Amino acid sequence: MGAFVAVAAGSGFADWRRTRRSDPDRVGWVPWTLIQVMAMLAAVVTAALAIKG
Repeated sequence: MGAFVAVAAGSGFADWRRTRRSDPDRVGWVPWTLIQVMAMLAAVVTAALAIKG
């Protein structure tokens, strides 16, 4: 679960950097928002499974 939280935090930081870039024409190809949402979902699912078990 900790790895998913770390990925979510890292992708949130990367998305924050992308929105504040100095050159608006340098758009990245990584969908950071999607990665963040999927990592948060995976963290919630693993936490629920850990609590249930």
